[in-house]
This record gives sequence, C-alpha cells and structure tokens, in this order.
Amino acid sequence: QVQLVESGGGSVQPGGSLRLSCAASEFTMDYYAIGWFRQSPGKEREGVSCINNSNAKTYYADSVSGRFIISRDKTKNTVYLQMNSLRPEDTAVYYCAAVPFGDNILRIEKIPGGSKVVSWGQGIQVTVAS
Repeated sequence: QVQLVESGGGSVQPGGSLRLSCAASEFTMDYYAIGWFRQSPGKEREGVSCINNSNAKTYYADSVSGRFIISRDKTKNTVYLQMNSLRPEDTAVYYCAAVPFGDNILRIEKIPGGSKVVSWGQGIQVTVAS
C-alpha cells in the first residue's frame, strides 16, 4: 500500500518561499518517480515538477522553472519541493504522486498505464496573497 503524506503548505506573501514535503510510508521511493501536481478552482490539474528517484533526473513545468526546486532525502524517504519567488498564480492545492519505475510523470495521460498506476497524497493548500 503506497502512502504519501504532504506537509509544509500555508499562506505566504508574493515573493516569499515555502517548502513542501512528501513523505512516503509502506514503500521505498528508490524505484519510483515522485511528482508534484497542483490544482486550483476552475483549472485543470497541472504537473509542476517530478524526480526520477532511480537516477535523480528532475523535470519542471515552464511555469515554475527557475523558481521551484525538487529534491530528495533518501534517508528520510521524502521528496521536497522548494518554492521560491511565489506568485498569486501559484495558489492551489498541491499533491504529490508516486509512479513505479516512472521517469517524467508530469503528463499523467502519457504514462504507460495512465492514472491507474498513480498513487496520490491527500493534498495541501498553498496560498500566495498580499
């Protein structure tokens, strides 16, 4: 049973920073791709960033490239998303997701097996406002 728990969300002013954590239990992340996704009301879910834990390759959406950094701590079985220079349009519920033997998982529909192979966390709110 893959379990993912997000933490670190909250409210911040524009230009500020937050660090999200995605902690895994009941499995080791070593052979999974872990991705961060977000969704705000009225908008489609967007893949933000992901990391292939088998080779440490990282991927970013254009909207966050240069501002967000994804990283991992193998000892803690946790993936982080450092979010800098936050903007009001970054406001959303952020979810982490795990795909076994995945690589770039930012487009779920392009993953072999699609949504059937994705495990999701419960989501965490990030609000960027003055």
